[in-house]
Amino acid sequence: MYIYQQEHTYTAQVADGIEDLARTELQELGATDCACGFRYVHFKATARVLYRIVYRARLISRVLAPLARFACPTDQALYDAAAELRWSDFLSPDQTFAIFANVSKSAIGHSQYAGLKLKDAVADWFRDHTGIRPSVDPRDPDLWLHLHIHENVGTISLDVSGGSMHRRGYRVQSVEAPMNETVAAAIIRMSEWDGKSPLIDPLCGSGTILCEAFMHATNLPAGLLRRKFGFNRLPDFNPRLWDLELAAETTVELEADLRGSDIDAVAVEATRVNMSRLPGGDEVIVGRRDFFERSDMTSTTIICNPPYGIRLGKSEDMSLWFKKFGDHLKQRCAGSTAYIYFGDRAWLKCIGLKPQWKKPLKNGGLDGRLAKFVLY
Repeated sequence: MYIYQQEHTYTAQVADGIEDLARTELQELGATDCACGFRYVHFKATARVLYRIVYRARLISRVLAPLARFACPTDQALYDAAAELRWSDFLSPDQTFAIFANVSKSAIGHSQYAGLKLKDAVADWFRDHTGIRPSVDPRDPDLWLHLHIHENVGTISLDVSGGSMHRRGYRVQSVEAPMNETVAAAIIRMSEWDGKSPLIDPLCGSGTILCEAFMHATNLPAGLLRRKFGFNRLPDFNPRLWDLELAAETTVELEADLRGSDIDAVAVEATRVNMSRLPGGDEVIVGRRDFFERSDMTSTTIICNPPYGIRLGKSEDMSLWFKKFGDHLKQRCAGSTAYIYFGDRAWLKCIGLKPQWKKPLKNGGLDGRLAKFVLY
């Protein structure tokens, strides 16, 4: 038996700073014994709960099912341990696979090299047992494997999510510097928006925040548009339980007045196209408008990701822009609560408003801050 079968334990990989939020989401979806670490949450789950988490979770990047754990002082030890697994349980030789690896504080010092040794072990196993070596496809493989080596202990896991879960499937058009979907979902969660009251994104870009807000409000599964998952690669995958989970429809109609706008016509079109990918998403009103000409943002929830120079152009004086942005919030948005993501936290000092709180939140390589402003 593999480790996940013996212990029913899994690992959710999450973005830095949202581990506690992810733990709460996992518990809501039925996981037990959740324990947070840096960028991960360990948890236990039944098979059906595992399928539910992969299908519905909004804050998680990947879910890993551990197959084997072993002493790994050398590359040969890694190869030998991997060669002992029965790889035909997960893959056929005419299918493709890929490996992502990370190594720390170990004799094997390079993640890429460790991944290559595991790749060789898998391919050689199939050559020895079938005469055929499966191919590697680093972009869209049939099977994703994860290798983790820490302090000379290796763990080989199967990625039951089947690739990064931030790829929801709705973003078919984008503008520069789009927000990661799991980060947008985390912002919705941190705002404590109820999904029923009005919400506006007046700087919507390609609509990631609006799409995540819509999915939150209507309880659409985050994996609704994804075409494949990884849990059906498990040797004990249960199609009946998966069908039961798919049949457990929990979607509700949109009650909230959800709106978006952007001054960029290309961004507006991208948002409309992306929203239309979601069932009922074309109900969301999106238009081309200048933020500084909007006077309809009172007594609402405002959530946005200002372009912080990337989409505004190099000639724009960003400190003056953010000062003007803050003035507009203060003067024209009475009674509202604004949650503003600053991809460059330096601009937070220019807005001229005191946040009720600010929290670190990384988006890709940006060490950003989410700030809450209560507007009177």
